[in-house]
Amino acid sequence: MPISLKGADRRKARVRKALKANNAGRPRLSVFRSDKNIYAQIIDDTSGRTLAAASSIDKDVKASIKSGATSEAAAVVGKLVAERGLAANVSTVVFDRGAYIYHGRVKALADAAREAGLQF
Repeated sequence: MPISLKGADRRKARVRKALKANNAGRPRLSVFRSDKNIYAQIIDDTSGRTLAAASSIDKDVKASIKSGATSEAAAVVGKLVAERGLAANVSTVVFDRGAYIYHGRVKALADAAREAGLQF
């Protein structure tokens, strides 16, 4: 019997299915945002490993922002995850927005990661 998914889970599954069909072996930049913070990971799905990660609760990020729930915080996290990804020899990724629309904090994170050198 198939599992019944609710709206956000169904949306996330649909986005991941499209990413897996078109990723060509590239790692994915996955974003999770809560009410208070934002998190980003670069994940290699073939080996199931996290290659780089950053969040608004990292010590160096937390010191430079007022709140983790702003677009400015998302931009700092995007820049940091891109720098860590480039240090781990990852230059090209696919962007996994999850169940979130590409707007606001998610868009700010993606734009900052692009400016810092990640390609997607």
